[in-house]
Amino acid sequence: MHCDQTLKDSISGHLDTFTTITHQDIGDLRRAAVAVVICDLAHGADVAGLPQFDTHQTTAALLLTKRSSKLRRHAGQWALPGGRVDPGETTEQAAMREMREEVGLELSDKDIIGKLDDFTTRSGYVMSPIIFWAGVLPELSLNYDEVDSAHRIPISEFDRSDAPMLSHSNHGDAPVLRMPIGDTWIAAPTAAILLQFREVCMHGKQTRVSHYDQPEFAWK
Repeated sequence: MHCDQTLKDSISGHLDTFTTITHQDIGDLRRAAVAVVICDLAHGADVAGLPQFDTHQTTAALLLTKRSSKLRRHAGQWALPGGRVDPGETTEQAAMREMREEVGLELSDKDIIGKLDDFTTRSGYVMSPIIFWAGVLPELSLNYDEVDSAHRIPISEFDRSDAPMLSHSNHGDAPVLRMPIGDTWIAAPTAAILLQFREVCMHGKQTRVSHYDQPEFAWK
């Protein structure tokens, strides 16, 4: 799967026919935004167990981070660039600011190609995923107070036959969701956004993911 105009047109077309669910009244919850950045694989994902790709070609990938081990909440967890929406910001502005602050990536409104459903987390946030087309990325500049590392995960990895990984929850009927990558996995809520990206952007489906639960370590 190449990071080219054909892929961009395909994903944009799927998003144009997708009706996004946005939560307007969030009560005591806090609003957050995350950036789903479609980019080139470049030097590779740096994740054990991933198949080898020809890095001389523009293989399509998504940009993920490992949160800093210094952080008070969700330290060391897989994440999409993002964070809390500041007063006066839109979700789009917050996603762009967080990209800039975390990995030094400057994107603008013109790079936005769509949105996915809002997802309510166990930790008290309503996350709005904003999808950006970045294409070939410049060299990133990581803020190590925010992230330990950045990884470009091939989009095809999210379409594995063993994804999603579902397990029983001790706190209700909703299954706990994980998405495998290489020899490891990513937990919801990030996994829920990745699953919906796969279903909507890659396959043109109207799949919803808000019913999936998170593992207990991701609640705080």
